[in-house]
Amino acid sequence: MELKIPPAVVFLIFAGLMYLLATFLPFGYFDFFGRYYLIIFLLAFAGIVAAIALFQFLRLRTTIDPTNPAKASKLVENGIFAYSRNPMYLALLVLLLALGVWLGNAFNTLLAAGFVGYMNRFQIIPEEIALLKLFGKGYKQYCVNVRRWF
Repeated sequence: MELKIPPAVVFLIFAGLMYLLATFLPFGYFDFFGRYYLIIFLLAFAGIVAAIALFQFLRLRTTIDPTNPAKASKLVENGIFAYSRNPMYLALLVLLLALGVWLGNAFNTLLAAGFVGYMNRFQIIPEEIALLKLFGKGYKQYCVNVRRWF
C-alpha cells in the first residue's frame, strides 16, 4: 500500500518547495490589492474546514490516522463530508494556496497542483481502496454522491 508518508509531512515538503521556488526563481512575482485579506480568508477557511472535519471524526470515535484507513470504524458521510470526501486534505491544499499568495510567486500554483496530484495518487486512491473493502456498497455510493476534493 502507498500510504507511507503522512499527509502532514507531504504538506511540509510542498510548502518548503514553494518557499524555495519563490526565493530562487527570478520571475513570476505578483502583488495585488487585497492580497493580505485573501491570505487571511484562506487561512480561516482552511482552519474551519479542518476543525469541523476533525471534530466529526472525534465525535464518531473513528480513526484520524491517514496512514491506516483500515482502522476506520465508521463511514462519515454527513456534515462537511457531504460536500468533500477529503476535507482535511482540502484544508492542507488551501493552506498551500495561502502560502503561495503570501510568497507572491505565480508558479507556486503549479506546486499546489502537484500536491493534489501526489495526494490523489499516493494517499487518496489507496485510502479509497481500503475504505471500499471496509464499507462496500455504502462507500461506493458515497463516492458517487460526493466529490473527492470539493
